[in-house]
Amino acid sequence: MHHEAILIIDFGSQYTQLIARRLRELNVYCEIHPFNHLPDTCSGFKGVILSGGPASVRDKNSPRINLNCILNKVPVLGICYGAQLLAQELGGEVKSSQKREYGRAVLNIVNSNGLLFKKIRNHSQIWMSHSDSISRLPKQFETIAATEAIPCAAYQAAELKVFGLQFHPEVVHTDEGKEILKNFAFDVCQCTGDWTPASFVAETIQSLKMSLHNDKVILGLSGGVDSGVAALLLHKAIGENLYCIFVDTGLLRKDEAAQVIQTYGSMGLQIIQVDASWQFYGALKGKTDPEEKRKIIGRLFIEVFERKAREIENVKWLAQGTIYPDVIESVSVNGPSATIKSHHNVGGLPEKMNLKITEPLRLLFKDEVRKVGNELNMKPEILNRHPFPGPGLGIRILGEVNADKVRMLQEADQVFIENLRQAGLYNNVWQAAAILLPVKSVGVMGDERTYENVVVLRAVSSVDGMTADWVHLPYDFLAKTSNDIINKVNGINRVVYDISSKPPATIEWE
Repeated sequence: MHHEAILIIDFGSQYTQLIARRLRELNVYCEIHPFNHLPDTCSGFKGVILSGGPASVRDKNSPRINLNCILNKVPVLGICYGAQLLAQELGGEVKSSQKREYGRAVLNIVNSNGLLFKKIRNHSQIWMSHSDSISRLPKQFETIAATEAIPCAAYQAAELKVFGLQFHPEVVHTDEGKEILKNFAFDVCQCTGDWTPASFVAETIQSLKMSLHNDKVILGLSGGVDSGVAALLLHKAIGENLYCIFVDTGLLRKDEAAQVIQTYGSMGLQIIQVDASWQFYGALKGKTDPEEKRKIIGRLFIEVFERKAREIENVKWLAQGTIYPDVIESVSVNGPSATIKSHHNVGGLPEKMNLKITEPLRLLFKDEVRKVGNELNMKPEILNRHPFPGPGLGIRILGEVNADKVRMLQEADQVFIENLRQAGLYNNVWQAAAILLPVKSVGVMGDERTYENVVVLRAVSSVDGMTADWVHLPYDFLAKTSNDIINKVNGINRVVYDISSKPPATIEWE
């Protein structure tokens, strides 16, 4: 794929992925590379952005790069730490500020003639997060914006095409941040916005045809968005040479296995279904530790998948639903990620089965995967599904897992999800789930006392799952859902609602 691209050099900021997402939303392709794993050359990029980071440029061991590889070659934008690094390395001065800024501030534009602040409204809100400040700019540099607390909130060296922002344009709290990034990408770097779902689909299918030829490919189809979109791209490229293996762990939502087979089968995919539910129930018997349950589910999934895959002769490739955040995490500023999403990506199989790997989605963020799925005419009920954990209900049943508990939770979960759909609330929630607690409570049904199970309802709003807030569902909705679950699901006599945000709580309970 040969697209106009902007290189983002990561110095460890928690917001680096947001920079990339904002540019991708503008149809501008970009790549994130940690400062200590840069590409061999920057000549193929239209511009470079230096991210923020937790270090101080005044520290002896703070991260640095050789600026000669980018200066006078491509336009450069420094953000927060990146802006301070440029200023200091080019002859300016950065000092520890007595007026630290964290949070909202007001931008005072003192020079609006440059390209970066073209059509940007003065006195708009920005988001600050810094303790150091630029006390003196290098020669040829000029201040273009300030705040009440600091005299240099943004600068430029117009002839060098170097710009710096002390604030974060990538976060939603900066009112016109996306417009600033747009000005840098389109007006400074001269990008045209050629990174679109349609172009990705066409180029990826062509690339898959060229790399896979007539080879056979296997893919673990989960029913989720990532594996589904990957499967559709491969199907369009190689047709019947794609074999989708769907493992029913018995830990899916109610009727989900049948829905997956029907939905993807109607799209022409060749699906091999394996019902391994009783194997999973047997392996989980007596197990209560969350991490042990996860490992058992992941290991058994791989074993079942591998056995079925070996029945298909002459397979050369394993397709995975790896997406761009997985790629970034594997080569991060702090070194390779300590955890591998083995259940999500069927980890370990390539080595064991001597397969080559193809990852059609490895350039995409999650929201881009959905856009590509829409371009491929994927059905909305699949495309807009809430995220669902790889271990499934195995980590939503606290304590030991068995068939009866799965039945209870599936039925309660179905009532909750269907009620959200009927009330028009499903698309207002990022993720909703029911959780079965390992406790019982006393209740009264009719003239009899009961001693039955407790279910927790969880609904959160989020962008990417890194942080999340609980959704303030209407009281009448919660009342109806509670009554429906207690009346329809045998074994449950109490429903509670989780009002914890992340952090400090997590989205899942295990």
